[in-house]
Amino acid sequence: MIAINHQWSLGAGPILAAVMGMIMHQFGWGAPACWTGTIAMLCVVWWIFEPIPIPATAIIPLAFFPLFGVLPQDKIAASFGNELILLMLGGFILSAAMERSGAHRRIALGLVNIIGGRSSRRIVFGFMVATAVLSMWISNTATVLMMLPIALAVIAQSLDKKLALPLLLAVAYSSSIGGLGTPIGTPPNLVFMQQYEKFTGNTVSFTQWMSWGLPVVLMFVPLAGLWLTRKLDYHGALVIPPAGDWRPEERRVLIVFGLTALAWVTRLEPFGGWSTWFNLKGANDAIVALVAVVALFLIPNGRGGKLIDWESAERVPWGILMLFAAGIAIAQAFVETGLSRAIGDHLTMLASLHPLIMIATIALIVTFLTETTSNTATTVLLMPILASAALGLGLDPSLLMVPAAMSASCAFMLPVATAPNAIVFSSGHITIANMVREGLALNCIGIVVITLVSYFLVV
Repeated sequence: MIAINHQWSLGAGPILAAVMGMIMHQFGWGAPACWTGTIAMLCVVWWIFEPIPIPATAIIPLAFFPLFGVLPQDKIAASFGNELILLMLGGFILSAAMERSGAHRRIALGLVNIIGGRSSRRIVFGFMVATAVLSMWISNTATVLMMLPIALAVIAQSLDKKLALPLLLAVAYSSSIGGLGTPIGTPPNLVFMQQYEKFTGNTVSFTQWMSWGLPVVLMFVPLAGLWLTRKLDYHGALVIPPAGDWRPEERRVLIVFGLTALAWVTRLEPFGGWSTWFNLKGANDAIVALVAVVALFLIPNGRGGKLIDWESAERVPWGILMLFAAGIAIAQAFVETGLSRAIGDHLTMLASLHPLIMIATIALIVTFLTETTSNTATTVLLMPILASAALGLGLDPSLLMVPAAMSASCAFMLPVATAPNAIVFSSGHITIANMVREGLALNCIGIVVITLVSYFLVV
């Protein structure tokens, strides 16, 4: 069935793209706008059904926009060097150093031991807090890959036969939730920040995003835990694998990581931050990340090497960076051809709705849309549209863009929805029916939490 769908979409993509281009031409759009609509439609279809890898589809606008005169080559090249792409790259390498040293495992075990007690319910909450905290700073995929063997070891030692399902789902779901807490926690956060700056000229700081994301995490994790542990009643000793003795490389990586996080948080605040105190006007979060990366390549690990080597660094997900660059190029094309403004004008019908209803509708649509599509690709496509719609309605774009960006990371029903879901599903302890049932409730909880936080805290 999957192969048939891929074959269908491989041909349907160009056909639908051509139809889109012809319709736009009939309505009087110029060639650049028609080509933009055509290429965007092709990307939408192929990103949804994936007849070729998502990063490969992302190459299409990078190649064809200059070819057909939509954007000049220098603007395409600038999308690869965008500040937020460099920030993402730096974050990926920092994450790789954390994994290589094993420091992330020590943090996880420490948090689980602190929170987990002599009951299944508390051990699940301990894993959720540990996973959420880690996924705020390293990729959710890496976090789950690290937490899964620890969770399986606990399940094997536990006498509670009901522990496996809630514990494994807790690891997957809390990794996605935790990623909402910081800009580097998950790619959709950075997509929003880049597009918001493009449309408004205003920059969202690291701490400003955290002022929205952390409340969502702090509300969502306990609510998700209460739902997942509702049937657990076992009390008794649970065995947590030992972390072992501290190693020099663990301490050194944590010091670099801690200083980097501190530099991100204090760059602009308080009182203008260190970038103002030292008159470093060109400083940004990407530069902080890249300086930290250089430090990782220089600092010895205590075992004859450095805290990171190129073999570890080159395994970062380059495909995500390609997808992000394609999103920047598509958004730029929408703006320059006038498509964004036209879409915004047609969405002014939303003006009659209460902002709370608009936010809830967006959260609902995006949450369930990303059950079958890439969350990054979905965010890339939606951000320019939502920004244009908000401006057309006279609203700050963040009011519509923030809930969409957050909701894109909150797909909990299917194994294909996110990498964490797929990883825990591969353990063999979870059926699709289990994940759909538990995930549907988490989807609904997420919609409510994100809607309320966005309505009361954003703008």
